[in-house]
Amino acid sequence: MTGHLGQLAADLKGVFAGDELILTEMEDLRLEDAGRVREFVQASAPELVVNCAAYNRVDEAEDAPEAAFAANTFAVRNLALAARECGAEMVHFSTDYVFDGPGRRPYTEEDAPCPGSVYGVSKAAGEMMLQATWERHYICRVCGLYGYAGSRDKGSNFVETMLKLGAKGQPLKVVDDQILTPTSTLTVARAVKNLIGTGRHGLYHMTCEGECSWYEFAQAIFAGAGMDVEVTPVGSEAYPTKARRPRYSVLENRRLREAGLGEMPDWRAALREYLSGRAVVSR
Repeated sequence: MTGHLGQLAADLKGVFAGDELILTEMEDLRLEDAGRVREFVQASAPELVVNCAAYNRVDEAEDAPEAAFAANTFAVRNLALAARECGAEMVHFSTDYVFDGPGRRPYTEEDAPCPGSVYGVSKAAGEMMLQATWERHYICRVCGLYGYAGSRDKGSNFVETMLKLGAKGQPLKVVDDQILTPTSTLTVARAVKNLIGTGRHGLYHMTCEGECSWYEFAQAIFAGAGMDVEVTPVGSEAYPTKARRPRYSVLENRRLREAGLGEMPDWRAALREYLSGRAVVSR
């Protein structure tokens, strides 16, 4: 498992706790070095390669495309080549940002990627690298992730950021013109564990069900935490960013249902579980 210190990897380690795990970080293995990756994977002889490593600094990627493509495209190719050589299946995570979000209907796995940022392009290219290199893969596109471990690159996640800001008792302004599906990393980890047991390789959308704006997500967070916080909806122009965000990036989990894995939980139910678990952890 690469990128094992991230928030998604933390929950994946939990669901795979009964298996022998070999953990590594992108900096330790230097995933951009094909030779080192090949040697490491061959020496480890895994049955499954799980790639959680990524460059997730969306705005910084606009000025550092080389770093984004090294981690999100060429590192994926190197892992895929190594996995193919030893016959290991490979799980790789992608993003809703492979779509630029001009429409208002959920994207399916059949929709062609149309990213609107360097980060999105690098992730879409990584998907294509894996698809062209090794057929025994599971590409899992996720959206709006949050988990107990927090995001390594961002230092937290949206839920924790809102709770910290809300605790200060000051009014907040949150964008209401970007629509997504908040998804807990625990729900993704459980779905991955179930998916690899099917042997049905390919591309999957893997998010919670439903959709909301960031403003509606913030409202639900405070309601679930029992906090009375004044939240005002604002447009994206209130928080200018270097990279363009998709206005609508909801993903439909069509192929998960076709694989017989049923429905992912509604995003509100997943948030309640997260907040309940968070309260237990903090005691």
